[in-house]
Amino acid sequence: MHLPSWNVLLQVTIIGFLTGGVYALMATGLTLIFGVMRVINVAHGAFLIFSAYLSYWMFTTYGMDPFLSIIVSVPVLFTMGVLFQRYVLSRVKGDPGLGVLLTFAMAITLEGAMGSLWESTGRSVRTAYTSKVIPIVLTSDLTLRLPWVRVGGLVAAAIALAAIYFFLKNSNLGRAIRATIQNRSAAQLMGVNVESVQALTFGIGLATVAGGGALFSLIWTFNSGSHEAWISKMLSIIVLGGMGSLPGTFIAALIMGVTESVSAVVMTSYLSPIVFYLILFLVLIFRPQGLMGTRIREG
Repeated sequence: MHLPSWNVLLQVTIIGFLTGGVYALMATGLTLIFGVMRVINVAHGAFLIFSAYLSYWMFTTYGMDPFLSIIVSVPVLFTMGVLFQRYVLSRVKGDPGLGVLLTFAMAITLEGAMGSLWESTGRSVRTAYTSKVIPIVLTSDLTLRLPWVRVGGLVAAAIALAAIYFFLKNSNLGRAIRATIQNRSAAQLMGVNVESVQALTFGIGLATVAGGGALFSLIWTFNSGSHEAWISKMLSIIVLGGMGSLPGTFIAALIMGVTESVSAVVMTSYLSPIVFYLILFLVLIFRPQGLMGTRIREG
C-alpha cells in the first residue's frame, strides 16, 4: 500500500465521483423493482449488458451514437420488463425465493442468447468523444481532467433520478407505486391494481438500465458473461443505500465509486474490486437496512 500525491488523489476522487453517477443510473432500476416487488432481480446485470450490446449493435451497424440509441433501447427494455413480469414472475407471486430463481434463469438465458449473437469477444463503443476530457485549471501546477463520458453519465443519472422522483411524487401511477412500496395489502384495499403496478415498475426499472447500458458501452469492455460481476456491484450499492431507497442508491453509488477509485491507487487495481464486497459484508453485519433504508416490522 502506498499513498499517492494529493494531486493524484484529488483527480482519482473526482473520477470516482463521476463513475459513481454512472453506477447510480445502472442500479436505480434494481432498487425500484425491489421496493415494489420485494424480489431481487438477479437478471438486472444481464439486462444491463444486453442494453450495452444494443448500443454497440446500433453504433456498428447504423452509426447511431450511443446517447441516441437510448431512444430505441429504452422502449425495448421497458417492453421486455413488462412482459417478463406479467407472464413469468407473476406466476410465482408470494414466493420471493422462486422469483429470484426465475430472474437467475433469465440471466443465464440472456447470457446464452448474447453469446450466440455476438460471441464471447470483448466489445466496446469508441466514438470521437470517448477519450475526450474537460480540462479544469485549478492552479499553475494542477489541472483536473474530467472524462467527458463520465461527466455526461453523472448528469444523466441526476436527470433520470430527478425525473423518477418527480414521477413518483406527482403522477397517479407514481402514487400507486409508492403505496405498493409502503404496504401492498393496504394499496389493494384502496383500489390499486397491484399486478399492473408491478409490471409497469419492472418495465420502468429495465428502462433505466437501458440508459446505463448505453453509457456502460462507452466506458467499459464487456462480453456476454460480464453480467455476473456487475450484478454483484449493483447489489452492493443498493444494500448500502437501503434496498428500495432511490436517494440512498444515488448516495451509495457515489460513495462506492469514490472508494473503488481511491483504493485502486492506494492499493492495486487487482485488489480494489474487493472493497465493494467488503463494504457489503460490513453493512449486512452492522446496518442491514443501509444508509437510508428502514427496518420492516411484521406483526
